Amino acid sequence: MRLLKLVPDNTNIGFVRIRFIAFMVTALLTVAAIGATATRGLNLGVDFVGGLMIEAQFEQAPPLDKMRATIDGLGVGTSALQQFGDPRTVSIRLPIAEGSDEGATNAIVTTVSNALKAQFPGVTFTRTDTVSGKVSGELIRNGVLAVILAILGIAVFSWLRYEWQFGVSTFVAVVHDVVMAIGFFAITQLEFDLNIVAAVLTIVGYSINDKMVIDDRIRENMRKYRQMDMKALIDLSVNETLPRTVMTSLTVFLALGALLLWGGHVLRGFSAAMLLGVIVGTYSSIYVSSSLLISLGLEPAKFGQKAETARPEAERVGPKA
Repeated sequence: MRLLKLVPDNTNIGFVRIRFIAFMVTALLTVAAIGATATRGLNLGVDFVGGLMIEAQFEQAPPLDKMRATIDGLGVGTSALQQFGDPRTVSIRLPIAEGSDEGATNAIVTTVSNALKAQFPGVTFTRTDTVSGKVSGELIRNGVLAVILAILGIAVFSWLRYEWQFGVSTFVAVVHDVVMAIGFFAITQLEFDLNIVAAVLTIVGYSINDKMVIDDRIRENMRKYRQMDMKALIDLSVNETLPRTVMTSLTVFLALGALLLWGGHVLRGFSAAMLLGVIVGTYSSIYVSSSLLISLGLEPAKFGQKAETARPEAERVGPKA
């Protein structure tokens, strides 16, 4: 039985030739993502803003104005409504007083539930979350700190394991992946909660996994082919690891696609973030991280001064790209 090969053995794609176009596209997408986040903001979940969130499932899409008037007339605070996942699912957010006990919160949930059941027969309540303002502030701080430390730790590891150019290129690529994920949530206004922070950290891990494989191959080829042009060497390294990159990305993409379609609305934001992360992570590994090494001045001859002496017969001279 023949093995399935998504990428032929003799593949020789010139990735480096379009590196300046890739850099320009990356810069434009990054600026667009930052601009969208600054102007539109994130639809922060209860985890980050604090308060009470009730998720209601209706038989038919309800009129939000009528719902808002019903809830606000109960004297439990000003409500914020948002259709979540589909028009029949509505997220209801209510403020809660600092220091409110569980009994007071349950009383608000019961009051709102009874009023909506009377107004919209057949409604069901699928989820209720409560987070105090103090806890939400801590979650924001810890979530941001976790992402920043993860990115810096990975960059420092690449620096120590390889050369400083690898650390800088890895940092740039991973920051791009994270910014793209955040910008996606700013544009779509999907709820941004702790599940999405977990997705962002997973994107960081996935991206660095692919980048490390390519960086390892680049370092191996720099030791083998001391006289080879750096552009040709990077193309060679990326093409050699391309079957692994494509197979890994495709299998993860299929699993996440199934989770996005049939995992329910609770996991929709997480699945969407991970899918985007696979796409941008693969793109940045191939077109951004590796090609950036050329702009940073990495050369096989300079690398060879710090590595063991290569055998003359192992050297290979590549064409200028």
